Amino acid sequence: QVQLVESGGGLVQAGGSLRLSCAASGIIFSINDMGWYRRFPGKQLELVARYFMTTGGTTYADSVKGRFTISRDTVKNTVYLQMNSLKPEDTAVYYCNGAIRSQGGGYSTFWGQGTQVTVSS
Repeated sequence: QVQLVESGGGLVQAGGSLRLSCAASGIIFSINDMGWYRRFPGKQLELVARYFMTTGGTTYADSVKGRFTISRDTVKNTVYLQMNSLKPEDTAVYYCNGAIRSQGGGYSTFWGQGTQVTVSS
C-alpha cells in the first residue's frame, strides 16, 4: 500500500510564504506524476500544480502562476510546493495527489490527508 503524507501548512500573513511537502511511502515501483490540489469551503477540488516525473514537466493553475513552484526530490519520493506572495484567496485545504504504480498492474491514484493553509489579510 502507498501513503502520501503532507506537511507544512499553517497560518501566514498575506504576502508571506509557506512550503508544503508530500512524501510518498510504501511499495512504490514508479511514480508517473504528483501534484497538489486545493479545496475551498463548499467548493470542488481544483488543481494547483502538477509535476510529471518522467519528463520533468510541470503545470500550474493560472491563479498561482508566478507565485507557486512545484519541485521534487526523486530519492525521497517527495514533492514540494513553494508558495510565495500568498493571498487570502489562497486559503484552502491543500491535498497531495499521486499516480503511483505500487504492485502488479497499472498506476493508481493516491491522496494525502490534506493540510490547511490559512492566509490572513
